[in-house]
Amino acid sequence: MSQQTKVVTGINTRLSYANVWEPKAINGGKKKYSVSLIIPKSDQKTIASIEKAIDAAIQEGISKFGGKKPNKVTLKLPLRNGDAERHNSAYKNSYFINANSITAPQIVDKHVQPILDRNEVYSGCYARVSINFYAFNTNGNRGIACGLRNIQKIRDGKPLGGHTSANDDFTAININSNDYFLA
Repeated sequence: MSQQTKVVTGINTRLSYANVWEPKAINGGKKKYSVSLIIPKSDQKTIASIEKAIDAAIQEGISKFGGKKPNKVTLKLPLRNGDAERHNSAYKNSYFINANSITAPQIVDKHVQPILDRNEVYSGCYARVSINFYAFNTNGNRGIACGLRNIQKIRDGKPLGGHTSANDDFTAININSNDYFLA
């Protein structure tokens, strides 16, 4: 990995499908840590850095593409349009990238202190994420993939994925012994 293929996302990047604490196998494949990064289209600095890193990964991966630089439109690219590909309000006006790694990411807070409470980093929170791009050419699939490196939680956000808290689901009730009936 070179410095040209590494990117640290901006502070408004949101985590989705965050499997960052335990690796999971998808479709019987190798267990990996993974996350979908939702990047607002307004974050032009991060988007430009990603585009530049993808171009660098294509250049560095020429040997994987038979020694010739391929036309970018013929490759599977990691930066995808949330408006076109996801019918979910969390992806509106955003791009997204799926990043994964067989190595666990380091997960830290705003002060770069390790986060140990697994409830602190979840799908829906905002984080800066260190990622790297690299070329692949496997079984006829050619493109640029995104590796997950490290995560710095910036702030909480509304949880994604339909999970609710007990406070959202219930209100306090008072029951006295006369309220129980035996059938």
